[in-house]
Amino acid sequence: MVLYFATDLLWASRIKATADAIGVPCRPVRSVEMLEARLADSAPTAILVDLTTPPVAMALIHRLRNPERDAGVPRVRIVAFGPHVEKELLQQARDAGADEVLPRGALDRNLEEILLGLAARS
Repeated sequence: MVLYFATDLLWASRIKATADAIGVPCRPVRSVEMLEARLADSAPTAILVDLTTPPVAMALIHRLRNPERDAGVPRVRIVAFGPHVEKELLQQARDAGADEVLPRGALDRNLEEILLGLAARS
């Protein structure tokens, strides 16, 4: 299962519609609390994180890369994305532990392949 955080309804709809079309289970998260619930009730392999809401996005990344996180929670791959002009924000995501950081254009062009790759990591 792939999780996604996107406050922009266009991105959220695009991610969900693409995942549904290719048969990749995909569920939204809107907060760290919702992430905790998803970790407790499913086994996500990855999360797509939209960086345009930095406080929540960075909190999600930090939660998944916290060395004191639950030992029973498997490592979740983090793919962060944001505007290509926000170089500092993209770097902050890398520094926080995102496995891959993409400009939105790259995500847009390759969303199907990215989702298939993330789902295959299970």
